Amino acid sequence: MIFTQLILAHLLGDFVLQPDSWVRDKENHKLRSRYLYIHVLLHTALSFIFLWDKDLWWVALLNGASHFIIDACKLSFQNIKTKKRWFFADQIMHILVIAGFSFYFGEISINILMNKEWLKIAAAALFLTAPASVFIKILLSSWTPIPDTKDHLQTESLSNAGKYIGYLERLLVFTFIMVNHWEGVGFMVAAKSVFRFSDLAQAKQRKLTEYVLIGTLLSFGLAVLTGILIKQSINLTTI
Repeated sequence: MIFTQLILAHLLGDFVLQPDSWVRDKENHKLRSRYLYIHVLLHTALSFIFLWDKDLWWVALLNGASHFIIDACKLSFQNIKTKKRWFFADQIMHILVIAGFSFYFGEISINILMNKEWLKIAAAALFLTAPASVFIKILLSSWTPIPDTKDHLQTESLSNAGKYIGYLERLLVFTFIMVNHWEGVGFMVAAKSVFRFSDLAQAKQRKLTEYVLIGTLLSFGLAVLTGILIKQSINLTTI
């Protein structure tokens, strides 16, 4: 499959065979960096090697050319504040180019993308991110504990860490249910309990403990319920 072959070439060229020194030189010198052109030549060569078909030489060349254009745009427009966004945009664009080649050769079709089962799973996964967080926040709004000013417990944390932890835990629970590995759900509950135990023990606030417990159960409950409903829905349509 062209998609798999080009993805392997991409992973090797962008991560395994690209030293940090190349990345730093490209960020410092941008289009004047010789490593940008070495990097593109490496990608083109890897595409040739993995495709291993002389009739597909143009695919390797176009893949290399697109890689240069995308990387050149990233290097030209990114800055310290936007570096992370440009990294993900860069990777998405590379994958879309590879998907375009795969679509051209009939490996990917609109029918696959519009498959009802996949759309249900995608909708459920999307619901378990920001929408589920909003539901949980509203349900807990009347119980949000007021921090005790007498308690000198350090409450500093990473920006939006709790939000993204919630996203990840719900998506993992949903994934475990969809692949029939319920033991993974138990592992997630146990793991979160262990990490939360020390914080709650130090806080010495019963209201905070109850608030966190209710929030955790709501988060896991929504993920489990969504997983069961989607799984049952898919099973009914296949009968």
